[in-house]
Amino acid sequence: MTDGAQGGKRILVTGMSGLIGGMVGRSLARNNYVRALNRQDVEGVDCVRADISDLEAIRPAFEGIDTVVHMAAYLGPEFSGQVSGNLIGAYNVFEAAREAGVKRVIFGSSGATQMQYEVDEPIKAMVEARWDDVPSPRRILTPQDPPRPNGIYGAAKLWGEALGRYYSDAHGMSVICVRIGRVVKEDWPYDARHAAVYCSHRDVIQMVEKCVSAPESVRFDLFYAVSNNRGRYRDIDHSREVIGFVPEDGIPEWPMERPG
Repeated sequence: MTDGAQGGKRILVTGMSGLIGGMVGRSLARNNYVRALNRQDVEGVDCVRADISDLEAIRPAFEGIDTVVHMAAYLGPEFSGQVSGNLIGAYNVFEAAREAGVKRVIFGSSGATQMQYEVDEPIKAMVEARWDDVPSPRRILTPQDPPRPNGIYGAAKLWGEALGRYYSDAHGMSVICVRIGRVVKEDWPYDARHAAVYCSHRDVIQMVEKCVSAPESVRFDLFYAVSNNRGRYRDIDHSREVIGFVPEDGIPEWPMERPG
């Protein structure tokens, strides 16, 4: 990897042992100095081992960092895990970043913040691949549409987005929230609903890299990381206009066989 002093950035990635954090961190490490904040060692990068629920323990990870990519999250059903990982953890990451003088935080949010829209038509038809029932033009959600989380995880991610807004306004930190679609190890959807919200490995990496290199004038914003799928109901125009995100992949039909 390249040392940030030689022209790249100095980036801290949380959750690098996870699928998205690992892909994003290793891609960023090609041209930047990357450090991991993780509960277990991450091969090939400097790593501070700590739990994000412990503010004192994570502070050293932020020293000398200019950009944080926060991908660590608790995905399980226990409310206590949501509190420690996604509420307290998010606060600790933003607060440690503020204390260390970090310039930008990219917060890994989720499409779960608005997933409950899928119970209503016409979005219901879109995620069920009932194309004859989808009007033209189709319904597209934007960040201006009210939140409709489908569970505690989505609600917890909204807390993280609100924290980002606060830290941007109160402390001058650049914060970009990314509502990530369905990213799976196989890099291919396995049903109609996931084909609508599918985000390829290439596209989630591109989105985060575009956020890292976004102009300093971007003080707070919210984007959707999703591929250009036929059933897509989340906006990608705004991210194209602001940071130049153009999906490389998409699911044009469902069901369909995987190319190649």
